[in-house]
Amino acid sequence: MNAPGRFVRSGKVKDIYDLDESHLLLHFTDRVSAFDVILPSLIPKKGEVLCRLGAYWFETLGVRNHMVRLEGNDMMIVKKLQMFTIESVVRGYLYGSLYERVRAGEASGVSVKEMAAELPEPYFDPTTKSDVKDVPIAESEILEQKRMTAAELELVRETSVSIYRKLSAAAKRAGFVLADVKLEFGKDDQNEVVLGDSIGPDEFRLWPAEFYGVGKTQESYDKQVIRDWLTTIGYKKSLDDSRRSGSGLPTPPELPGDLVSEVSNRYIKAYERLTGRKF
Repeated sequence: MNAPGRFVRSGKVKDIYDLDESHLLLHFTDRVSAFDVILPSLIPKKGEVLCRLGAYWFETLGVRNHMVRLEGNDMMIVKKLQMFTIESVVRGYLYGSLYERVRAGEASGVSVKEMAAELPEPYFDPTTKSDVKDVPIAESEILEQKRMTAAELELVRETSVSIYRKLSAAAKRAGFVLADVKLEFGKDDQNEVVLGDSIGPDEFRLWPAEFYGVGKTQESYDKQVIRDWLTTIGYKKSLDDSRRSGSGLPTPPELPGDLVSEVSNRYIKAYERLTGRKF
């Protein structure tokens, strides 16, 4: 990939290049991460799906965002933003880390208790933004640590919930249940709050509606199947134990070939069903 501009850094999934004083180029790679660890296996076509689906949402959500245009199949030129140091997670269903926190008595304001149960209202559940491990952060802490002003936090919360509702409705029309979504925001050169990053199967949990049921692990058209496999083989437990003890993290395993193919196919199917476009 011959990208113009100066290489800035690699994230878990995207490589970032500096084009000029106002623009960046994002290269969406086929890398995959789980539990905040980059895995050694690549998922074919994943980067292209993320790039094209992110562009679709930026074009159709009606929310001020950082996209300028696509460049090729897996690159996007965006406006530079001063990013907030939190991730705006909105949950519509009790699953993943929120379910674990509810079971441990570490989450307040959640009335449902069963795995995968629908929440009465979308639940704003921000986390810190880290290359090591994102952790939940209270709104009071966001303000105390000056990560946002009160007005910025209110706007981000309201916009995030509104986006979740729009995405959830689109998912329902496509025969999916949208369990949650992770969004990122920043401020542009006009000091306006702008939606950044991307929106795709790396940023949400997407369940086929025909298999949805409360109280069980869900079929998933995102990378949850990878998380489930890593849990089954014991890697997640080893990772959690290492993080608690402060020791070196265990080496992540290669994914089985059939799992790689299945994830690639699910990403493509999710794109086609959500957008109505052929990949």
